[in-house]
Parts: sequence; C-alpha cells; structure tokens
Amino acid sequence: MRAARFQSAHSAIRLARHSAVRLCLASLAILGGCASTGAPPFKPVAWVGAASGDSTRAALRQYIDSLVDGREFRSANWGLLIVDPGRGETLYSHNADKLFMPASNMKLLTGAVALAQLGPDYRWTTTLLQRGVVRDSTLLGDLVVRGNGDPSVSAHMQKGDALAPLRSLADSLRSRGVTRVHGRLVAAPSPFTDAPLGYGWSWSDLDESYSAGIDALYFNEGFTEVVVRGGTHAGDPVRATTRPATTFPALLVRARTVARLSSSSSPADSAAARDGIMVSQDSSRTGVLVAGAIAAGDSVVVEITFRDQQAAYLLALREALTSRGIVVDDARTDTTARMSPMVTMQSPTLREVMPFFEKPSQNQIGELLLKTLALAKTGAGRADSGSMVVARQIMAWGAEKDGFAIHDGSGLSRHDYVSPRTLVHVLAAMQQQPEFAIFYDALPIAGVDGTVGNRMKGTPAAGNVHAKTGTLDKARSLSGYVTTADGRVLVFSALCNNYTTPTRAVDRVSDAIAVRLASLRLQ
Repeated sequence: MRAARFQSAHSAIRLARHSAVRLCLASLAILGGCASTGAPPFKPVAWVGAASGDSTRAALRQYIDSLVDGREFRSANWGLLIVDPGRGETLYSHNADKLFMPASNMKLLTGAVALAQLGPDYRWTTTLLQRGVVRDSTLLGDLVVRGNGDPSVSAHMQKGDALAPLRSLADSLRSRGVTRVHGRLVAAPSPFTDAPLGYGWSWSDLDESYSAGIDALYFNEGFTEVVVRGGTHAGDPVRATTRPATTFPALLVRARTVARLSSSSSPADSAAARDGIMVSQDSSRTGVLVAGAIAAGDSVVVEITFRDQQAAYLLALREALTSRGIVVDDARTDTTARMSPMVTMQSPTLREVMPFFEKPSQNQIGELLLKTLALAKTGAGRADSGSMVVARQIMAWGAEKDGFAIHDGSGLSRHDYVSPRTLVHVLAAMQQQPEFAIFYDALPIAGVDGTVGNRMKGTPAAGNVHAKTGTLDKARSLSGYVTTADGRVLVFSALCNNYTTPTRAVDRVSDAIAVRLASLRLQ
C-alpha cells in the first residue's frame, strides 16, 4: 500500500513539474543570480486567489483560520502559505511575507542550494600527505591530513562505526608499505577560515551535541559519548570511557557510587542518586569532568561536544592507525620539507548524504554544506560567503531580497529569518530541478521516518507528506509537500514564533493542516 502511494505521489509530482513550467507567465521577469548549471532558472509564479465561490477552498480557509486564531495563540505569530504550483493558485495565505525564525526549516534552503550548485554527485576529499621521505617502511617526517569538510566520518553515517573510514585510510597507508611515522600526525591548514560555531548560536547550548562546532576535519558529528558505570557496591570507584574514539577527550572522573535507592537509603545518598551524573567541560579546558553520583550497578550515557574538532579527528585517526599496526613517534621534524600526497579518501556522494542531513535535521551537516558552497563558489570557506551563495540562488528562484536573512546553514542561529513565501518559492522551484527526486526523498516522511516519523500516523498524511520540521525556543515550523486525495501536489509552509503554549499544541495545528490538505479534492 505504501509503495503504491509513493508511486502515485511521484507521478503526481512529475505532472505538477510539467504543469508548473507551462503555467509560468512569460511576462514575469527572471530574477538574476547563480541559477544551477544545466537547468533553466525558476520563473516566479504569480500566485492568484481561488474563485470565491469554491466551497472546498472556502471551507479550507475557514478551517485554518479557526486553528491559528485560537485563544491559546493570542500572543503567537503564525505565518502560512499553501499553493498549488501546477495551477499557480494560492489556497491559503496568512502573514506570508512576514519574517519568522525558521529554525531547521533553514535546512530546506541549504539543502536545495547545495544540490543545485554542487550537484548530487559531489564528494568531499580527505588526503594524507607526507612531509618527508619513506625509507624501510618508515616515513621520515610528518604525516599531514588535509580535509575539506567530509561529513560522513560518523557513527550515524557508518552503521555505528565512526572509525571505519579512518581505518580505511590507515589500510591504504599500510598498503603503501608504511608501518611507522618518525614524525608527527598533524593537520593541514583548514580551508574554513572563520569560527567553528555559527553566528548567533546560544552559548548555553554549546555542550549539547546538536550545537557542536565544525571544521574541515570533522569526526562523529562533533561530539563524543561518555559512558559512565557505577561500581558494584556503594563507595566503589566510578568508571568512565568515551566512544566511538577511546582516547579523546581526556576524562576527569570525580563521581561516586552510591547505594541503590531504597527505603533504607540515607538522605544524602538519596539526594545524590536523584541528582545523578553531570558531564561538562573541565574549567581547565584540558578535558571533560564527570561528577555527581550514580547508583551501584547502574550506567548512563551522556553526549558532549568536542571543543577542538581538529584535535578530536587527529586522535581518532591515530587510534585507527594504531589498530592497523602503524606507529606514530611524535618526533621533531623539518616542517619546511616539501609535501606530497600519499593516500586520498572520497566521501559518499551528496545524494547519499542528503537523507542523513534532512531526515534527522543534523545541524553540523548544514554548516559543512554552507562552507562547502562558499569554498566551491567563492574560494573563501566562510559562513558569510556561503550565505551569499544561498541568497543569490534563492533570489534566482523567485525569493525577494527582503524575504530572508541567512546567517548559518542549520537554522540554529536566532538571527536567521525567512518568510513563508520564500520557503514556498524554493520548494516550488525545486520541483523543476533535475535533483528534485533526491531532495524530495531526503525529507522526513509523515508517520514513516525522520523528525515526523511519529506524527500524523493513521491519517491521509502518513506516507504522503514530505516536510521539514524546525524547533528553537519559541519557534516551530513545518514546510514541504503534500499530495491531495485527487493527486494535486501542494507546497506549504507553516511557521509559528513567539508562542507560550506547549510546542505540541503548535504541532497539532500544523499536523491538522497537513492532514486536511492530504484529504482535499480540488478537481
């Protein structure tokens, strides 16, 4: 049943693409910019209103009005736009040109532009270079690692084994006869020349895995898991380890094992057990502090970001080299010696990376894509340069210059602003791009996977709606595609800011709208 629904949706989308091209008015000017190579630039559609006598459309408008005008949203701002690109028709509009914090809906812009500008077959390259000569299986000099932002060296993308690509690098080096490096393992200068953290990110979230910084050498999405295990009995030592790499960061363990909670537990032990384990950056910045208390026999896993992305990568690579019998001496060397490449590793293609970006809403891939776009299109690996690339492309697709403000690639920045109309223009434009199927399939699917995998189950929207969520404090969004009951592919954007009601109440509204759209018969 689900396969048949997908096939029907894809057929409808193909029809909508061809219809949209035919219905774009020739009199509309094509905006300048960097339209994707090999594809015609998007002609902005003049969205027109539906006939006032259309009872289905009128009922839809009344229904959505009743949802967003509820008393619980009296302090909130809603922005909504629903269009039928195939007919050039606006089905609903509310604050469509106002700016909203999009949260992770920013990933729609980043992902769309990355596919259009880099192409779906784009790969990132990591190279091992020798700074010295190889004699008798020993590199007499430094082993230098040069990266440009490969996002795939992570447990998430490597079936749980983040070290697998690094072990492949080590295998390739050993196949060249190298078993010892009489020198150091060092990083080449990063092509990303600005800060590893995004502009306007919340400082209070920087230890959280979703707020990890990025660099050209990027390991395990920028974070480690700290596994803490209590002793067998109260008072026994607490053990802590890291994974996937076991050598970084260094752990400073100041936790204690307490008795398991029972009616006879002392008040002090009961309070300590309730407080639990705290994992934080050590104030000396030399490692990670594990403090607090854990009950005897218990264990807990806590994620914490790397403060030094480059160091994390190099130590993980050293671990991989050691596992393959390659020793690094850390000897002093001539740093002026000429470098030459030894081993090159290519990442999976962008088309393979996209689902790992959009479906779980992975922030760091968004930042890597933004700086990759900057490096590829401007020669400067900076977020502000990447933002200019994204801005030029989305204006070429029909967005107005006052319809957005872009400061990062993920939407973590509270300085990002986008209007529903801008998002709809990008989504509609992607329907006309040759990369559309890749983009569409990478989005979360209602009731099936990604960040909407548990939403809209058992409704006409399940297996139908392909849409991106977004969440920041007081900002929630849902934008994407829905196929109506009579096969029309609609594009929608629902953004809500400044609400004080629980987030699930905002989700109920956006989900109800998506379900209503999936149930429509517009013919």
